[in-house]
Amino acid sequence: MNRMAPITPVSSPANQLQPEKRDAALFQAAKDLEASFLAEMLKSAGFGKSRDANGGGIGEDQFGSFLRQEQAKDMVKQGGIGLAESLYEALKEQEDAQ
Repeated sequence: MNRMAPITPVSSPANQLQPEKRDAALFQAAKDLEASFLAEMLKSAGFGKSRDANGGGIGEDQFGSFLRQEQAKDMVKQGGIGLAESLYEALKEQEDAQ
């Protein structure tokens, strides 16, 4: 009977990095995710939406998402809402378990 070789899992790129670089990459990913979350919250709150009177017109509408994203990144740099730290700890725990 012809037996196939067992399939070995491919290690994730994060596991191949040195621990310090891996932790920095995980924390950056967590901060990016928090910034994306905050940008969506700002969008829901109406931040960056063109005003009805004396607004910037179509240009303001088109670039409002960039404004929200940069504002969210700045919020994360200032400490954010703590989401990045929670995500980082969860990601680190998951990576350490593998």
